[in-house]
Amino acid sequence: MALGRHHTAALIGLSWAVPLLLAGSSRSSYSRQGTPGSPMSAIGQADVAKGAGTPDPVYLIIRSDDAGFSHSVNMALQRLIDTGLPLSVSVMFACPWYQETVEILKRHPAVAVGIHLTLNSEWKNYRWGPVSGREAVPTLVDADGYFFHSAEALYGNHPDLRQVEKELRAQIGRALRSGLKIDYVDYHMGTAVRYPEFRDLTERLAREYGLGMSGYFGETIDNPQYSAPPRSKADSLVALIDRLQPGVNVVITHVGIDDPELAALEDMNTDQPLPDMSKNRQGELDALTSDRFTGAVKARNVVLTTYRELIAKQGLKAMRRPAG
Repeated sequence: MALGRHHTAALIGLSWAVPLLLAGSSRSSYSRQGTPGSPMSAIGQADVAKGAGTPDPVYLIIRSDDAGFSHSVNMALQRLIDTGLPLSVSVMFACPWYQETVEILKRHPAVAVGIHLTLNSEWKNYRWGPVSGREAVPTLVDADGYFFHSAEALYGNHPDLRQVEKELRAQIGRALRSGLKIDYVDYHMGTAVRYPEFRDLTERLAREYGLGMSGYFGETIDNPQYSAPPRSKADSLVALIDRLQPGVNVVITHVGIDDPELAALEDMNTDQPLPDMSKNRQGELDALTSDRFTGAVKARNVVLTTYRELIAKQGLKAMRRPAG
């Protein structure tokens, strides 16, 4: 979902409470994941040694959201992983297809894995509900027992914060039992951090479980390609690469395959829904796997990294709530 839909636009371009602590790595994981000697293996390498006149490095995390949402999204994710790009994949453990995602990610242990904390179900005719069970968290579900379409609808139902905690713990528990190495959490449609009491709870759970939080390491987060027309998404990503600033940047992506499964879905969320979602998600996949994108990364000497690497360098104690 776009930053507007995720309600995380406030994370973009803000000042942050702690300096970045990223010195020490001279090569991105892209260079390690690519085939040695291939053109792919050279992309994103950067000399980060500090010296007179040496520019500060530009880092980029590619965060692929909504894994496990559907089979077509999972197949697109597999294609993206096959490029060798370093990736941080955010899994919706509340969705029916998450087990397939787990199988894919177990075959690619270098991929950083996050929990896409989910409190909404925004698609017409394709719904999901709480991992903890609708009877256990009745204030989080609609009359049919599914999560509400939007954050506003959920909040208007006066959710019991104890039930929110119960459900988020259930999703984290399912993720930890999956056998994957879990690195971080982020927030489907931004709901888990949209309201002050929700944010306080999510921060507390991240600390308790020893997980990073996307947006809490000084990153500049953007996703301009989301709202670009499918054929223009590569242009949007190239323009993003050209304007990246030194430090850690994150591009949030939503990939999918334009097939009958995804084309049948209609977005019911009230916050910036897109028509022809399957074509837009296919467009993001095509843009990310294009020579234009990888060429732009190489031309600017952008260091592709992951949340796992970022957390290893900065440490969880470096996390600070975004300003604003």
